[in-house]
Amino acid sequence: MSSNLDQLYRQVIMDHYKNPRNKGQLGEDTVTINMNNPTCGDRIQLHLKVEDGKIADAKFDGEGCSISLASASMMTQSVKGLSVEDAIKFAHIFYDMMLGKDYDDTTFDLGDIEALQGVSKFPARIKCATLAWKAMEKGVGKEEEI
Repeated sequence: MSSNLDQLYRQVIMDHYKNPRNKGQLGEDTVTINMNNPTCGDRIQLHLKVEDGKIADAKFDGEGCSISLASASMMTQSVKGLSVEDAIKFAHIFYDMMLGKDYDDTTFDLGDIEALQGVSKFPARIKCATLAWKAMEKGVGKEEEI
């Protein structure tokens, strides 16, 4: 990756960290999932509203490193409005990216999420990046190991 692209990706991650999208809680009729990454001290509380097989809304609270909170911000933006099935597919594309595997960049608009692809070079940080995604899978009852 070029240094200019690295810099741009760092800026995108820091923007989501400092100005998180969908931070907060949802009202009633929601699923709340608490997950943590003890290695880094990340703690995420994800709130999902699932209606008719779709993720109608998603918000999160928590604390942790810039990667975990930026990833939570990006994930909540990305899965809103998706069917549960598509949200799971999206998560698996994200996991492939995190593991440095070839990944499908055509099915969904990855947008800011591509800024996290450099995390694959730092295995200890992959759990930080995937924490919110694992919480989403758990919330819709489709959790799998990566």
